[in-house]
Amino acid sequence: MVFPGDAEWHPDRDPDGDLVGCESFPDTSRPSGYTSITGTGAGYWMTDELGRVYDFGDADHQGEPLTMLGCDASSPTARAVKVVADPTDSTGGSYWVLDTSGKVHSYGTLLFGDLCDQTLLPGEVPSTMAPAPDAGGYWIFTNLGRAFAFGGVGHFDDMTGVVLNGPVVDSVATPSGLGYYMVGSDGGVFAFGDAQFHGSMGGLTLNRPVNGLVPDPDGTGYWLVASDGGVFAYEADFAGSMGAATLNRPVVGMVAYGNGYLMVGSDGGIFAFSDREFVGSLGDQTIPRAITSAAALPTA
Repeated sequence: MVFPGDAEWHPDRDPDGDLVGCESFPDTSRPSGYTSITGTGAGYWMTDELGRVYDFGDADHQGEPLTMLGCDASSPTARAVKVVADPTDSTGGSYWVLDTSGKVHSYGTLLFGDLCDQTLLPGEVPSTMAPAPDAGGYWIFTNLGRAFAFGGVGHFDDMTGVVLNGPVVDSVATPSGLGYYMVGSDGGVFAFGDAQFHGSMGGLTLNRPVNGLVPDPDGTGYWLVASDGGVFAYEADFAGSMGAATLNRPVVGMVAYGNGYLMVGSDGGIFAFSDREFVGSLGDQTIPRAITSAAALPTA
């Protein structure tokens, strides 16, 4: 995947890679036949960089920002970077999608605001978001570790003014909604509000960058995942990893799933380490663009 700020990024090209003005409509094709309905409450979504949303199991497809990425016509290079589920809706119909312009797209749930009217710093890109457990709002986080609060949530400080060893790549709220975690690609964990720090990979030499953090459902500890599928457990029981496996594509994130976690690869492969069902993936499909994120149905 290539995002704004990367060496391979070409701002004169549209989401299809064509020169701007040559052809501005993204490929809307997608594989089919990958969904399944279980009736068990097991399910998840994926989004690719152009904003397609793929649903699995009991997760419903309510819409997607395909062809609508970016705050306005002046941001043709925006990419969908994060999909998150409304934690109050276990029936499977509510989620948000964040793109790299800072725009939030809501489906089946409330829109509390976004970063389209904010002035970002040079090199700053929105990278992740986290909803409050009561879905009364959410936070958007940037690669520089700045946090923006929307709706009825508080701002519990952030990494403003701190030089990070790696960009912030994932985030999660605490069960109370009175704090949040951020994690950097170097494995550094940053805890704010009532979030408890239990350790990190910051300062260590990693084989691959970290790109996900999932809290232990018992409320103590968390797991980190790296792009090779390796999992690092802090005050949480290790449930398994893909660290010793040969992956077709790198892992791009991890989300809470039942009593454990679910990893997603950029090819749409899903690796579930949980008591909840595996309900399919895109790993055996040819997909038009790389998957950037996954979100799971909240536990009923």
